[in-house]
Amino acid sequence: MGRMHDEELDIDAGLVRRLVAGQFPRWAGLPVEPFPSGGTVNAIFRLGDDLAVRLPRVPWGVDDVLKEHRWLPRLAPLLPAAVPTVLGLGGPAEGFPWPWYVYRWLDGANPDPARLADAESLAKDLARFVAAFQRVDLPDGPVAYRAGPLSSVDTGTRTAIGKLEGLIDTAAATAAWEEALRAPEWAGPPVWAHSDLMPGNMLVEGGRLAAVIDFATMGVGDPACDLIPAWNLLPPAARQTFRDALGADDAAWARGRGWALSMALIQLPYYRHSNPSIAANARHVIDAVLTG
Repeated sequence: MGRMHDEELDIDAGLVRRLVAGQFPRWAGLPVEPFPSGGTVNAIFRLGDDLAVRLPRVPWGVDDVLKEHRWLPRLAPLLPAAVPTVLGLGGPAEGFPWPWYVYRWLDGANPDPARLADAESLAKDLARFVAAFQRVDLPDGPVAYRAGPLSSVDTGTRTAIGKLEGLIDTAAATAAWEEALRAPEWAGPPVWAHSDLMPGNMLVEGGRLAAVIDFATMGVGDPACDLIPAWNLLPPAARQTFRDALGADDAAWARGRGWALSMALIQLPYYRHSNPSIAANARHVIDAVLTG
């Protein structure tokens, strides 16, 4: 995978070894290997068999390190799937300008929408995770990345549609987006949400949800943003199982579909040539929304 962003730093195993040796001597002798993550904001390296190092690639990922360091220990006991455990928070050194961290390695593989071993059970697992997140009662939570109304991303979504002329049915995409914009906005109190439940942020074992990773976008707001797995991962029957388990009403479902569509429309032209896994999932979502 090549560079994805103009502001992206060059990060390699040598830099990670030096950072670890300088700040965490107890792990200095462990092998360091880059991990082929499909993530867009952070670089991941295996550190021995049981640890990983995560470093922001870009400036807009820096604050997320401290956010996760603060909130993940509080959220972990409240959620029905494993989440990252931060074992060490590193600081700028060796020419690397930002905070970074070491966390416990989590086993599992990212789910593939085309090869789900047990889509119905996975849908129920995801619903339990989302419902548990919505029940979190931790005060002073940050604002979730997708906390507000869909209208907040209207300009970016329409711009992206314009870039996709000839690649997708832009008239159908525009109609689907405008339908989502007409859904009633969230009128309840802010609710905790992960806000980025893409396949690349989930780990499964034996077809079941084992862990959820990358909580950079977490916070409080409209919980409809956590309905996006219905279109980025689940087939139609399991999609309905997911909705039924959560009891999502028509307005929430329409907003969730709108978030899934907007994300995919914006991702496809941006990552089309630099991140094949993100681009492929974006095409999957667009097809799921427009044909569903």
